[in-house]
Amino acid sequence: MVQRIFSGGEFEAKIGYCRAVVAGGFIHVAGTVGQGDTVTDQCRAALETIKGALEQAGATLADVVRVNYYLPDRSEFEPCWPILAETFGANPPAATMIECGLIDSKYRIEIEVTALAPTA
Repeated sequence: MVQRIFSGGEFEAKIGYCRAVVAGGFIHVAGTVGQGDTVTDQCRAALETIKGALEQAGATLADVVRVNYYLPDRSEFEPCWPILAETFGANPPAATMIECGLIDSKYRIEIEVTALAPTA
């Protein structure tokens, strides 16, 4: 069974994707950007959106096993470290950071996660 979770974001309909898909024992959360003026504001906002998608799937941030961070400027990653350490705490996932262009130059970070889906 596949469950699709939509957040109502503007790009979901334009591009044709959903915020998350629950399949094969995992929750795959699409790359998520956040609003705000700084990379840390956007990081916090993206994590809140991700948290909401995980909650809709019956999971929490503690269930995240893999995270990918995408930033147009790798030097902006370090200011996010305290936020990420606080968010994942005692349950740190495997992680990768990639420097790349994002869909709009106003975005400073995009975060994508994979989490374990709850068992019935």
